[in-house]
Amino acid sequence: MREKIEKALQAIRPILQADGGDVELVDVTDGIVKVRLKGACDGWPMSQMTLTRGVEQTIKKAVPEVKRVEA
Repeated sequence: MREKIEKALQAIRPILQADGGDVELVDVTDGIVKVRLKGACDGWPMSQMTLTRGVEQTIKKAVPEVKRVEA
């Protein structure tokens, strides 16, 4: 599962990097994925929307067994 999640993050990473941000996979436990938003994404007021609408949707589409994504 971890490899599939990393592959999904690779798909969204260029979009985040274009705005000066990035995402890092921290942990996967029981279908809950923990990520760290970095760069411009860290502390950005819209980071929660980026997390749910961008990162979480991308991961869930690639790995349906993921329950949720947390920062």
